[in-house]
Amino acid sequence: MPELPEVETVRAGLAPYMEGQVLARVDVNRPDLRWPFPERMAKRLTGRRIVRLRRRSKYILADLDDDNTLLIHLGMSGRMIISGDVPGVFHRPEPIPAKHDHVVFHMNNGAKITFNDARRFGAMDLLATAAEADHWLIRTLGPEPLGNDFHEDYLVARLKDRKSPIKTALLNQRIVAGLGNIYVCEVLFRAGIHPARKADKISAERVAKLVPIIRDVLHEAIAAGGSSLRDYRQTDGELGYFQHRFLVYDRADQHCLNGGCQSEIRRIVQSGRSSFYCPQCQR
Repeated sequence: MPELPEVETVRAGLAPYMEGQVLARVDVNRPDLRWPFPERMAKRLTGRRIVRLRRRSKYILADLDDDNTLLIHLGMSGRMIISGDVPGVFHRPEPIPAKHDHVVFHMNNGAKITFNDARRFGAMDLLATAAEADHWLIRTLGPEPLGNDFHEDYLVARLKDRKSPIKTALLNQRIVAGLGNIYVCEVLFRAGIHPARKADKISAERVAKLVPIIRDVLHEAIAAGGSSLRDYRQTDGELGYFQHRFLVYDRADQHCLNGGCQSEIRRIVQSGRSSFYCPQCQR
């Protein structure tokens, strides 16, 4: 499933062709994805101007000029594909409509944005912008890891009584929003913390140091266009490249990349997810 860097990369790719533009037509080709689409979604979106594209956790939020917001969740395999003819910007031949092209946004600038989702775990919803914080997908989310509300004192306070493994705690969206399996593995390796170590047994000093490491990993991944392992693509169809910089994720039985370390990366399963770590470098 796309994590924060992949969703942010998609948002940034869409912004030049959607922000400030009017939805000239919206085609909704099925009644649902993971959940039913909002009632009359195509009609409610047609003619609306997209004022701003934002991201909250793993969701893309399109603020509209009628004080509503379109929430887009890519799910496991969702892709936003840009095509069409934008004067002075690009001409991308329109692909042959595919079986899994479920929603198509026709922009007044000539761009066409197609939401393709083979597994149909994605979702869309319409909500009142002012009531965003109360939406059922958003109301329980913790702070953004790249925002000002996520800082050393906050994380120390949230983890000091957590008896769950640190890996599980960092994946808890109520504690910090948007982190997923790939990037938590990479963060814990850089921090030298074993993924199974109980969160409340880690010193406040070591927990505090996680904050800048989390930000560094996310910034590096966003700059690389995210990580492409299976379905994920950027809006122009290109792969992300951060997977070429993985230090531990998906590297089981390979040599640790820390200079001087003679160990091999190991894999364990935590809460149904693979965790990769170096037994010598992570304690």
